[in-house]
Amino acid sequence: MRRSREATFHALADPTRRGVLDLLRRGSRPAGEIASAFPVSRPAISKHLRLLRDARLVREHREGRHRVYHLNPEPLRDVDTWIEQYRVFWAANLNSLKSFVEAEHAKEMQAAVEGPKSRKK
Repeated sequence: MRRSREATFHALADPTRRGVLDLLRRGSRPAGEIASAFPVSRPAISKHLRLLRDARLVREHREGRHRVYHLNPEPLRDVDTWIEQYRVFWAANLNSLKSFVEAEHAKEMQAAVEGPKSRKK
């Protein structure tokens, strides 16, 4: 599993490969259509598709002479599981920050209300 997660992260590190995944999220596409959506050469897209296929992020099948690719979201679940621990961390820290800010604001509001009264004494 660790090896496949590393392959997934490596594949996701490139903006063109992420763009290919975004395109495939909308449905299966032939390789030529994928290549025409990006400002890089067809051989470069072929390399990106091979890396995505090796990482199991896309699947390929033939329809006549065309290679058709579609998204395989399964490896992304492993990445999501890994990221979840950071979501929990940030949610807890942001909740603590929210509580702190609200408490400070309440103190300031209380001081503002009590301020004029304490000056009259």
